[in-house]
Amino acid sequence: MDQINTAGMVPIFAGLAAFFAEKREFLIALDGKVGDSDLGLTMSKAFAAAHEAVIAENEPAIATYLKDAGMAMAKAAPSTMGTLMATGFLRASKALDGVTAIGTPEMAAFWRAYSDGVAQRGKAKVGDKTVVDVLEPIAASLETSAEKQIPLPDAMAEAVEAASAALENTKTMVAQHGKAAAFQEKSKGLQDAGATVALFIIQSMTDTVRAA
Repeated sequence: MDQINTAGMVPIFAGLAAFFAEKREFLIALDGKVGDSDLGLTMSKAFAAAHEAVIAENEPAIATYLKDAGMAMAKAAPSTMGTLMATGFLRASKALDGVTAIGTPEMAAFWRAYSDGVAQRGKAKVGDKTVVDVLEPIAASLETSAEKQIPLPDAMAEAVEAASAALENTKTMVAQHGKAAAFQEKSKGLQDAGATVALFIIQSMTDTVRAA
């Protein structure tokens, strides 16, 4: 699909819930290397709750769905990562207020608000080995695609490539935040678990858009 309309948001969240359910054990194992192994549980619960909130909404709108998702995630997964991902959706909701269809410019606005919101809430910057190290390249890639007027499916595929490269780059970094920071040098050589979540979000959304 070249645009995601209001009805198209439901499959987006269904896809995210299914994707994170499937990746639960992978994230548990990845997080267990320098964290407390709860990331897979946290994210699968958060996106399941987001999907349930979206399908329960009686007054559908893109911004409303995003707000519903953020609030449901914050309640279902009140951990650091759950709160950060919820913040991203809540900021994106404000950025897309009044929008009735998401094309490449709107998707760029979504990810810019998401990335900046998470960075501000988590007090993290690029290079700290966090989710921001993948969120920022996703936003930047989509902003470039919007300027070039690249259709949404292709723009999102390019954003996935940018996210994959950025995630690989986190292996060279030393963690500065969260439980992984206690393992600083041990974290080197490992991809960041939080940054992996960002890749999974854009991957899932892209799969849904390109399959429609």
